[in-house]
Amino acid sequence: MKLKSPKSSKRSRILVRKCHRIEEFEACVELEREVWQSADIDIVPIPLFVVATETGGHVLGAYEGKDLVGFTLAVAGWRNRKPYLHSHMTAVHSAYRDLGIGRQLKLFQRKDALVRGISLVEWTFDPLATKNAYFNLMSLGAIVRRYLPNAYGITTSPLHGGLPTDRLIAEWHLRSSHVRRVLEGKPPTASQGKNAVRITIPANLDTLRESNQAKVIEVQSRVRTQFTQWLAKKYAATAVIASELGMDYILEPWKNSRSK
Repeated sequence: MKLKSPKSSKRSRILVRKCHRIEEFEACVELEREVWQSADIDIVPIPLFVVATETGGHVLGAYEGKDLVGFTLAVAGWRNRKPYLHSHMTAVHSAYRDLGIGRQLKLFQRKDALVRGISLVEWTFDPLATKNAYFNLMSLGAIVRRYLPNAYGITTSPLHGGLPTDRLIAEWHLRSSHVRRVLEGKPPTASQGKNAVRITIPANLDTLRESNQAKVIEVQSRVRTQFTQWLAKKYAATAVIASELGMDYILEPWKNSRSK
């Protein structure tokens, strides 16, 4: 997908809207291939985009003019006797990153969900991907209470580096005071309480992925053990902060009432 450089573009030129037509879904799949570079077996196909839009989910596209520069695909789900959205994929073209487009997509997603009476959106992300963790917890106000070891199996995407696809599940409780405060520009503070714990992600993981995959697997195994241990004790990851060694997840005891 060839797009013009956005350097002279303003964020206000990006329009987020729902996608409905096959040709729009084709553009989403093309962008999906550009971002994940996966083999066909791991590509989410056009029929799933159609199913999502026809069964209570949605496909949201971010456009600059006629060009699709980002998208979000969500499917409808049912949890605790209530509807929710599982946001399966969000992608932004490499030439349009760090312009706030991901946030625009998520805010549109929140608005659309609330209009339809849906107050929870979930999605998965790699616990080792600290940039995503910061966005999810500090910019959107999501929390984490579940860990899925090797959720999707070993994939063909270079982004996954042949590692088990361990994933955290972000819970975005759209109506909660926690989320509202974060979206108002008040990111969660790292708890200093005696019950808070930290899980550290080393700062040099990108370098290690290229030079020492065994070490990355070792880090992943440690992180998996720590998250599994503390989440089982009803803790939740509520923030991430920079530390001397890299980035720390902050986990603290969580009560369901705080999600309201």
